[in-house]
Amino acid sequence: MKTLRKIAGKEFVLTLAALLAALGFSSCTKKDKADAAYKYGSINIPALDGSLCGAPIYIAYEKGFFAEEGFNAKLISADTESRKIGLNNGTIPIVNGDFQFFPSIEEGVNVKVVDGLHNGCIKFVVRPDSDISGVKDLKGKKIGIDEIGGTPHQVASLWLEQAGISALQKDGQVTFLPFSDGNLELEALYSGEIDVAAMWDPLGSVAEKAGKAKVLFDLSTDPAFKGKYCCFLYASSKLLKEKPEQIASLLRAYRKAQDWISRNPEEAVEIIISGKYSQIEDKELAVELIKSYEYPSTADREANKQSVEADVEYFVNALHDIGYLKSEPAKFAKSIYSFVEVNAL
Repeated sequence: MKTLRKIAGKEFVLTLAALLAALGFSSCTKKDKADAAYKYGSINIPALDGSLCGAPIYIAYEKGFFAEEGFNAKLISADTESRKIGLNNGTIPIVNGDFQFFPSIEEGVNVKVVDGLHNGCIKFVVRPDSDISGVKDLKGKKIGIDEIGGTPHQVASLWLEQAGISALQKDGQVTFLPFSDGNLELEALYSGEIDVAAMWDPLGSVAEKAGKAKVLFDLSTDPAFKGKYCCFLYASSKLLKEKPEQIASLLRAYRKAQDWISRNPEEAVEIIISGKYSQIEDKELAVELIKSYEYPSTADREANKQSVEADVEYFVNALHDIGYLKSEPAKFAKSIYSFVEVNAL
């Protein structure tokens, strides 16, 4: 009986192992078959952060532009460190980000700027009864930001320094206070804990529309920033070197999405709402913001020829001037930008 039980047990284990192997093989086969339908197979694109800035990613996914260019795109959540690691080893091919990335590149993250994504997306707001009306009024004030070294902090620093006000904490001309949650930052503004809230859209605009704040600074319209890309597309240097045709195909998908958004902003917002990509309660405001970002259409690119390289150089020089970058500006700007022939097949 013991022998029979042992034999039966061995047969069960062998049968179970065979079944699990078959299921695993079946799963892999399904995945392989799915990827085989796409020229370049599966890719992961960080996108699920709730930002309106990521609209071209949501639209490229929903309208099938990634698929048209040969990618089985998977939209994922990824924090800053995960993005850096993925870009360095090539498991993440491309991310969208602003000039906050430049110091990270200087510190060794192996990515290149390959295109511009959009203009604007940050506002500074004050209380409706505030006597602050311009940058000169910020001396001695407290400014709320999301994090030290983050883009709202960098933008505020540039604005201050260009007006002759030191943005360095040690000089004491302004004080920056970080808030991990934008709603807490607004509450601090309302209570008087801070004088200015430097924030990502849409919170500042929502507060303004509700009559709880007034806009002091708008990145999309301020003379020092208007008409310049604030958000760029960054590609993995590894993939640019090893698989440049894939990066070109990805950029074509992004450009198709940018063109579509520029012509269909209302429908773009509908898609973002239905896909739950961003928490939007005020559709009309979201459409206004999408339009203000000036996603370039194909016609715009042909007519205006906005220079990504020139915008990179502008922000490199500006960040160098206030001490955020140490490298020689012209050389560094040239080293972090890579032209990609997007129309090449």
